Amino acid sequence: MTRLTPTAEMTLGPFFPREFAQGANDLTIVAGKRAEGEVIEITGAVSELDGKPLDNVVVEIWQADAKGRYDNANFFGWGRAATDANGVYTFRTVKPGRVGNRAPHINFLVLYSGLMRQLQTTMFFERVSDPVLDLVKDRGKLVAKREGTVYRFDLRLRGEGETPFFDD
Repeated sequence: MTRLTPTAEMTLGPFFPREFAQGANDLTIVAGKRAEGEVIEITGAVSELDGKPLDNVVVEIWQADAKGRYDNANFFGWGRAATDANGVYTFRTVKPGRVGNRAPHINFLVLYSGLMRQLQTTMFFERVSDPVLDLVKDRGKLVAKREGTVYRFDLRLRGEGETPFFDD
C-alpha cells in the first residue's frame, strides 16, 4: 500500500519583472480616449509585520466607472502597479460611482512572493453604509485618506494595523 505524505502549500509565483506593470496603472486613457469622470490618484505603501516597506509587490485594482458601470467600452476598469523600494504604489483613475446599493469603492488584489494566497480588500472613499463595509469591525482601515485629488490607502499585510482582507 502506497502511503501519501502531505506537503506544504506552495507560495505564489512566478512573478513578472517590474516592467510588466509599467503603464498599467493609468486607467484614465483607453484607446487614446480620456475616461469620463473626476480624475483622482490613489497611492499608498505596502508594508510587512514590522512596518518594513515591501518592494515589487503587485497591486491590482478593478472598479466601476464614474456612473457605476463595469461594462463601459471607454473605461477598462482594471489596473496593475508594482511597488517601488519604499513600498509605494500609485494609480491614476476616475472616482467610481455607486453600483446598486454599494457605496463607491475600488477592489484591490495583492500578490507578493512568499504569500500562500492572493489577498483581496476594498477601498472606500468615506465612512458610509455599505453591505461589505458594514461587516468589517475596524471600518476605518478600509477608508482612504483624502488629500485634494489624491487618496492614500496603505496596505499592511500582517500584524498591528493589518488591513482587513477578504477570503475568496
